[in-house]
Amino acid sequence: MRLRSTALATTAALTVLAFSASGPAAAEEADGGRPGDVVSSAPSAFHPLPGQPTGTRAWKVHYRSTTADGAPNVVSGTVIVPQDGRTGPRPLITYAVGTVGLGDSCAPSANLPNGTAMEANLIQQYTQRGWAVVVTDYEGLGTPGVHTYTVGPSAGHAMLDAARAAIRLPGTGLNADTPVGIVGYSQGGQASSWAAELQGSYAPELKVKGTATGGVPADLLKVAAFNDGSYGSGLIFMAAAGQDAAFPELKLDSYLNPAGRALVAGMKENCVAVDAVAGSFKRISDLTTRDPLAQPDWQARLNQSRLGRTAPAAPVLQYHALGDELIPYAVGRQLRSEWCARGADVQFDTIVLGEHVSGVITHSLAVGNWLADRFAGRATRPDC
Repeated sequence: MRLRSTALATTAALTVLAFSASGPAAAEEADGGRPGDVVSSAPSAFHPLPGQPTGTRAWKVHYRSTTADGAPNVVSGTVIVPQDGRTGPRPLITYAVGTVGLGDSCAPSANLPNGTAMEANLIQQYTQRGWAVVVTDYEGLGTPGVHTYTVGPSAGHAMLDAARAAIRLPGTGLNADTPVGIVGYSQGGQASSWAAELQGSYAPELKVKGTATGGVPADLLKVAAFNDGSYGSGLIFMAAAGQDAAFPELKLDSYLNPAGRALVAGMKENCVAVDAVAGSFKRISDLTTRDPLAQPDWQARLNQSRLGRTAPAAPVLQYHALGDELIPYAVGRQLRSEWCARGADVQFDTIVLGEHVSGVITHSLAVGNWLADRFAGRATRPDC
């Protein structure tokens, strides 16, 4: 139903070329504080490659957030601040990674300290500009429960609350006036787009200057139909597991045949490189007794994650590869059209050469420059 950041499994290859014990337990404690409050923090580290120095200080945090249906939860993440002697205000990027998998070992906070996180060199491009970065792990990834993969409102809340947590964390030098940029591609494109749509109502106090979002799976039903039986079909089953984790009444297991149950069980323990291969070139009909995506309750929940109904309050740079083999280009263009119709400030960049994975890499400099313009208060160039 979604995305397909083997994208970002390959970004591991392409790109890498390039808790505190009380934390999870405190998830049950989400009954008092505000979204974005830090539940726990512990020193961490940020290395794009094993042992590579970055001149940064990092913390692993657990912070309060909100599920798709509005219940309190606790999410983990990583806060990274350059140690460059800067004493004045610096921007903050709240960053959402593309698909890494469903197993807790896949969480960015488990891999950023070891130099094994797939998008670490992309994140480093921001710290090299002197910007702080906070990277959410998303709901259920590195914390109790199954990762709510592709559940857009949950991911949007997690990104906005990560920014709040970074600002509230002592020792970062950030404060309530910190300018914020929202960034993500692929699964992170869904998350960042949802954060952009939700920010005006959910976190209006954040000084968001712009959102850079790419390869966005804005309509999960269309993305699922596009990938059924293809290279990206494993992502459909990962997404089904993620939706079922958020909404147990969907009863995914009741639709799966024995091969489907075995596949999904394995996916919950592994990362995207394994999951994508295991699930590729399979049709929904191969692994189910009946198609859950044809059912009204599944369709309603998937449409709950559909983007385009709310104009982002801050400017948007949206980009998409014309030859994207995982998220149809037409899905990205439709989101752009819907945002434009609602009065959003949108610049849409078409990546003419390349495909899904390469898009996040080849457009990274343009994204950084666009954000720098937003932080400097320069005029936007919308093309609606």
